[in-house]
Amino acid sequence: MQRPFTVGIAGGSAAGKSTFAQRLAESLHGLDVRLMRMDAYFKEEKPVHRGPLSGREWPDYNQPASFHLDRLVADLDAAQGDVVLVEGLMTLCVDEVRERCDLKLFVDAPADERIVRRLRRNMAERGLSFDEIAGYYLDCVRFRHQEYVEPSRWFADLVVNGSVLSDAATETVAAYVRANLA
Repeated sequence: MQRPFTVGIAGGSAAGKSTFAQRLAESLHGLDVRLMRMDAYFKEEKPVHRGPLSGREWPDYNQPASFHLDRLVADLDAAQGDVVLVEGLMTLCVDEVRERCDLKLFVDAPADERIVRRLRRNMAERGLSFDEIAGYYLDCVRFRHQEYVEPSRWFADLVVNGSVLSDAATETVAAYVRANLA
């Protein structure tokens, strides 16, 4: 059995990774598509990050050690179907994940747009306050973004505009995936 064509989708927090992955999955109708989200592989016990500004200790969701990478890699290796979409902050940062990707995408959006999206999402969906979200972002997320996520952009085959997730970008990637299944 042939292994699935695997697309890695990375980018910063609230850059549009999940939205793009869902749109891409929908545009690949007629194919057996598996969507794997790295968020499903968070460890229960997170490493601790000491904020460089506040000195406060935070649970660190924004580094490779925060994930069960061995399980993710095993699931990627065992995946069946036509296409696997693996989406998450560290998709291109982690060698063992990146090496399994046939196409590597980085969804990019400016930091100010990402923080506004993150505020809206986390206030509405997680019940967090503005101060909780802003404090964590300013003292942890942005530093980890610069350390891990942003440098992984260099591994991308294509950078997708996360500010405007256009049908043209989605359909172009879908066409490339379909062409490489033959």
